[in-house]
Order: sequence, then structure tokens, then C-alpha cells
Amino acid sequence: MAVKSYEDKTHYYGKLWIWIAAAVFLLVPVSVCVYYNAWPPFVSVFKGLLGVAPIFWTVGAIEVITFTPMLGTGGTYLAFVTGNLTNLKVPCAINAMEINDVKVSTEEGEVVSTIAVATSSIVTTLIIAAGVILLGTLTPILNSPALKLAFDNILPALFGALGVVYISKNWKLAIAPVLFMAALFMAVPSLSGSVGVLVPVGAIISISVARLLYKKNII
Repeated sequence: MAVKSYEDKTHYYGKLWIWIAAAVFLLVPVSVCVYYNAWPPFVSVFKGLLGVAPIFWTVGAIEVITFTPMLGTGGTYLAFVTGNLTNLKVPCAINAMEINDVKVSTEEGEVVSTIAVATSSIVTTLIIAAGVILLGTLTPILNSPALKLAFDNILPALFGALGVVYISKNWKLAIAPVLFMAALFMAVPSLSGSVGVLVPVGAIISISVARLLYKKNII
């Protein structure tokens, strides 16, 4: 009997938990419908899905292509099961690899990324559990005007800090995508809700400009 490698085991358990998570997500509404014997008309469900499903499917496919090389095998499965990739799992993995001075798509990077994603998932779960238990006590504090500004700027602060680190490494590569995205969002502010779709656009611009600069011996 052949001994399975780490990658084989990761793929096996990763696929297993992905399908279990998908089944749980689907069984919750189905269970409610069965319990109350209340089934929505198919046409209504189809109309609702028609407006949102193509967007989520597109973003989901794009995130797999964009984030998998960053997270590695184990990190990818963990991240897609637990969610919050863009604003939590990916920054945690990238920052952990940066701190430990390991490269993406290496065995070391794979291990560090998986540990980072797993740790962030556990911490997030504990914080959510504590928040649910202390919801009544914390609500007045969290809704206070003094904290509103901080909560409104969590994502800019998070990605701004990460951006400074990576832009400072090679600022020539960052000029084109930063200018393009800044001009795009200023011209069409409504696109701020389509970050998932625009991430690969920025990646394509970065890769294209990097290749051009490399051929010109600028980098």
C-alpha cells in the first residue's frame, strides 16, 4: 500500500471539507423548507439567482486563480472553507511569509501559509463566539461615534499597511496598477463594490508592466 504524500493528503481532506461545507450551506435552507413545509416557487428562486449568482460565480472563479498561487494547497482549502479571503486570510498568509522570509509556492511558504490561515480562522472563530456571547454588553460600545471612524477605515488601514511594505520593495512595478486603479475608482466610485473582479485586472496590469520593464532592462 503506497503511503500518501503531504500534498495528496491535503488535496483529499481539502476536497472532502469543501464538499461538506457546500452540503451544509445547502442543507440549512432545505431543512427550513422541509420543517415548515414552505417551498419557494422555482421561478422566484431562479430570478433571484439570476441577479447575483453570475457575479459570485465569476468572483469565485477569479479568486481561485488569483489567490491559490499565494496561499498554497493547504492555505487555499482552509481559506475557501472559512471565507474572508480578501480582507483576512490572504493578508495574514502574505504577512506571515514576509515575516518568516519564505517565498510563495515553496514548501516553506506552503507550511507558513497554512499555519497563518489556520491561526486566523481559529482567532476569528473565537472572536465571533465572544462577540455573540457579549453582544448585549458590547453593542453600545461598538456603536459609539468615537469608534465609527475606526471601523469605517479598517480595510484601508489593513491594505494600506501591506501596500507600503510591498510597494517599497519595487516601487517601479507599483506605479502603473496604483495609478490605474486610483483613476478608475475616482472616475467610477460605484466600482468599489467590485473589488473581487478588479483584483485580477490589477494583477494582469502588474504582470504586463513588469514584463515590459524587464525587457527594457529597467528592473
